[in-house]
Amino acid sequence: KNSVFALMRKLLIESGQPGARVNKSDFEIELPNGSVFLFNGLDDPEKIKSIDGITDIVVEEATELTLDDFTQLNLRLRPMEPNPQIYMMFNPVSKANWVYSYFFQTKQPNTLIVNSTYKDNRFLTQDYRDTLESLSQTNPAYYRIYALGEFATLDKLVFPIIHKRLISPDEIRAFPQWIGLDFGYVNDPSAISWGRLDKQGRQLFITGEYSKKGMINPEIAEAIKSLGFAKEIIIADSAEEKSIEEIRRAGVPRIKPAVKGPDSIRWGIDTMSSFKIIVDERCIDTIEEFENYTWEKDKKTGEYINKPIDQFNHRLDAARYGIQSLVKKTGTRF
Repeated sequence: KNSVFALMRKLLIESGQPGARVNKSDFEIELPNGSVFLFNGLDDPEKIKSIDGITDIVVEEATELTLDDFTQLNLRLRPMEPNPQIYMMFNPVSKANWVYSYFFQTKQPNTLIVNSTYKDNRFLTQDYRDTLESLSQTNPAYYRIYALGEFATLDKLVFPIIHKRLISPDEIRAFPQWIGLDFGYVNDPSAISWGRLDKQGRQLFITGEYSKKGMINPEIAEAIKSLGFAKEIIIADSAEEKSIEEIRRAGVPRIKPAVKGPDSIRWGIDTMSSFKIIVDERCIDTIEEFENYTWEKDKKTGEYINKPIDQFNHRLDAARYGIQSLVKKTGTRF
């Protein structure tokens, strides 16, 4: 009513299109050539079952849909034309959104991605352009999304402040090393993170990362050896004790399971957050996780809950396990 339908009415009036029939109650617009625009929401997917004869579908704010919503559209309303088109428009919000994983992480057949920014819109006023460009100083996340057309989260980050720069080996040589391992296989990568911990100065350095999908335990062991960590203490996810033992037998004798307990994820996050986190700028996958790891929202209230999303956390979980070797005390839960 107040978005796409109102915009189409406005454009028809401005264009002077004669003979267009607007049905405000049913949200329909019919043009003199017989073309009909139907406007519907997806608050109730059952509403779209009875619609037929569709030739094109335009989805506004596609990131507000769920993957199930899109699947329903694709199955139930897919145009039966020789060249069916589904147009999906959106601002690229968090990478945790299904649109990113479905269309950008996996190449979908017969799909064209068009990235446009305010620089492509010749109708914008200079005042609006100035407003968008000023966001680079006032709200970097908004600037990345609305000015640059990049994916950036507007949700509440688990680690809101991190420092990204080149870390010199000399500046951290005096601090003890930590190494962590998070297991994955098909959908998630096995991830190894490592760095140094300055306990006195309260600084957590993340200096390296390694991750790969589809690795079996002997391959993980070989990866650890190739990184030069075969004789080092490595703290791994305790949910995979059999994997830990297999890696130990494969020549990594000092690998140990993480100590877990009730609310262990939150306790580990709190421990990491108690340090100034400095990430080597070459750890691009770890930085991506920091920039997209957010707290969950209650779907009914829209309020954040005390639980992080189960995405963008593989290298961070490895770091969370790894620092146990240096900060764990009796009763500490990770």
